[in-house]
Amino acid sequence: MKFSARHPAAITSRIEIALLLIWIGLAGAVWVFLKLADEVIEGDLDRFDQSILYAFRVAGDPHQAAGPHWLLESMRDITALGGLTLLSFVTVLGVIVLWAHRQRRQAVIFGICVPLAQLSSGLFKDIYERARPSFAIYGDLPTSMSFPSGHSTVATATYFLLAVIVASLEPRRAMKALAFSVAALLALLIGVSRVYLGVHWPSDVLAGWSLGAAWALFAAILLRMSARLR
Repeated sequence: MKFSARHPAAITSRIEIALLLIWIGLAGAVWVFLKLADEVIEGDLDRFDQSILYAFRVAGDPHQAAGPHWLLESMRDITALGGLTLLSFVTVLGVIVLWAHRQRRQAVIFGICVPLAQLSSGLFKDIYERARPSFAIYGDLPTSMSFPSGHSTVATATYFLLAVIVASLEPRRAMKALAFSVAALLALLIGVSRVYLGVHWPSDVLAGWSLGAAWALFAAILLRMSARLR
């Protein structure tokens, strides 16, 4: 009998490979975060951070953002997409919608992992106690520590976890790709906005992306493993 890609063994093999790749991605994200944390402690990223941050400033005036006023307003609006209020609303709404559509596993995992991402960000801020840049462009400088970026962490975890859930429910590859593309774009723009507004160093954002990605990948593993228990 000719071996088909639809053979149960082939399907199982693809699932195992996918799960292995997710585990590798999770390990990679954790490694990147820890590496960045070590570099921050040693001060090895100071020049890198300053060079990028000052690239968003008018030469000679770090308190003046480069670019037109509409760009500043746009960055303020974009950064709100990673704010605690909006993401809390998205999380609660997502849990309700998933539960109402009998996607109980997805609802529980989504409702647990996003708050844990927020808590882990706050925990690491207290551990590393990195000071923020001293020149916020828009509004007052937040009082919490700088590393990692909470906006980048929770936004990456939330939007990518939503993409993971969409991919688990949507059979069409184009829709899966669209979900992950939107998540990546949102995480990217939110992270850039934090640097542009002067409330985070670039390495804070990189660490937030990696920590948020780690939570999304961990959630993806939970989804796959819980599916086997049904």
